[in-house]
Amino acid sequence: MGTVGFIYAVTLYNGLVRLKNNVAKAWSNIDVLLKQRHDELPKLIETCKQYMKFESETLEKIIQARGAVFSARESGNVQSLGEAEGKLRGLMGGLFALAENYPDLKSNQSFQSLHTRIASLESAISDRRELYNESVTLSNTRREMFPDSWVAAYGTFPSYQTLRFDPSETKDVDLRAAFNTHAS
Repeated sequence: MGTVGFIYAVTLYNGLVRLKNNVAKAWSNIDVLLKQRHDELPKLIETCKQYMKFESETLEKIIQARGAVFSARESGNVQSLGEAEGKLRGLMGGLFALAENYPDLKSNQSFQSLHTRIASLESAISDRRELYNESVTLSNTRREMFPDSWVAAYGTFPSYQTLRFDPSETKDVDLRAAFNTHAS
């Protein structure tokens, strides 16, 4: 009975280790995509600056939001990252809506390819966020369930926080306001 109990405890422990490593792997996948987008944004800003001379405030806000995402990612603060990411996504949506006012910018090949690349990265980030949150939920659930909780006390199995973006991300971009501010 003692040997069976020991083998069962080892099996539970190894399962918790596997879940912890899945969370780390899921976070790494998000991190890679955030870095790639971080590197693409300055190219987009530079392209936009050539055409959107009157949008310097918008471009500056995006640069600041990019910095906030970078800081949160570097610190590993999931809550701050979610808030900063939501703000950046909202600003990027506004930027692409404003680009509609600049036909020369819209037809610029560099802008089009950067827009496509960034949209693709953001879609991939959303997919990876879903996988990350699923891994976190599985790990947290197992860590709290009995007898796993008892086994978890003998190792380092932290409770993880899901990655949630700022609710403003899901808010529609006010296209009317964006177009009216640049009609002159």
